[in-house]
Amino acid sequence: MSQDLKDKAVTYLRALEKADWATARAMCAPTATVWHNDGKGEQTIEENIKGMEGQIDAIESMRYDITRQLSRPGDVLQQHVVHVTTKNGMRGQVHAAVYFRFEDDLITRIEEYSNFIPSDGGV
Repeated sequence: MSQDLKDKAVTYLRALEKADWATARAMCAPTATVWHNDGKGEQTIEENIKGMEGQIDAIESMRYDITRQLSRPGDVLQQHVVHVTTKNGMRGQVHAAVYFRFEDDLITRIEEYSNFIPSDGGV
């Protein structure tokens, strides 16, 4: 079961890479919550995905590279780096640690601790 949840966490991120919002939403419980270390508090999954939708037009490419995953029943803790290139040429990396909580095979909670680091010589 732990590997299955790890795979589900990766599948969710791959959907975000492709701007496949329907797949990302379908992987989450309707009551799922998202928290980021940006000081803005919790969001519903719907608010979080709408926020990503609003930013996607500026993104040329985005790729999640998974560094490590740890799991136990119902939980996945993951470290990853998101390589981002915007249409105006800005490049950078988002270094993140993300916690996923699952119930009945659906994501019910995401907590993300992240930091954006601009790149000097490409991604």
